[in-house]
Amino acid sequence: MEIAQTPLGEVQAKIAKMCKIARRETEDVTLIAVSKTHPAERIVPLLEEGQRVFGENRVQEAQDKWPALRDQYPDVELHLIGQLQSNKAEDAVELFDCIHGLDRASLLKALAKAMNKTGRKVPCFIQVNIGAEEQKGGCAIADVPDLLAKARDAGIPVAGLMCLPPADIEPAPFFALLHKLAQDNDLAGLSMGMSGDYETAVQLGATHVRVGTALFGARGG
Repeated sequence: MEIAQTPLGEVQAKIAKMCKIARRETEDVTLIAVSKTHPAERIVPLLEEGQRVFGENRVQEAQDKWPALRDQYPDVELHLIGQLQSNKAEDAVELFDCIHGLDRASLLKALAKAMNKTGRKVPCFIQVNIGAEEQKGGCAIADVPDLLAKARDAGIPVAGLMCLPPADIEPAPFFALLHKLAQDNDLAGLSMGMSGDYETAVQLGATHVRVGTALFGARGG
């Protein structure tokens, strides 16, 4: 198949295959090409192939890299997928079209203030610490309803839930748990799945998959 001759084509084909198995529509899954640490010259080939949704994890890096690219490709959609410091909230709201790391009340307040100041209501995914890992960001599973209520009260659009399952463990149970949490809280969006497990994530309901290595190869410096 012509579509599977490039890394982007291969990822798209695998997503389509998993959607067919799960009886889902391919259009219901957004592929986020994780371009963090990769320079503009490595991003342009994907843009030329038609990819328009990209993910970065550092505000400063995205500020340095994306304005010029967006001049050339104005329909790009940029997602912040890393942990966000509260003091960078306004910069993030100005630059990004979606934020995947809302995980605490202090950040919620900073984002609400930034959105009110800029007039940009940027959709956010609530990051859940799905494996209850001390070293990871994300709110506790039990705290999801409270953080969601506070976000809605503050006028922050909540797109859904996001997670990073524990490494080196079968991810399917964690994806299934996030899916159930989203259903229990009337949320449609599920940001889950990366290069090593996005096919499983798609089968279990992911609406957004964050794929870097499978598209770009090993990370840059």
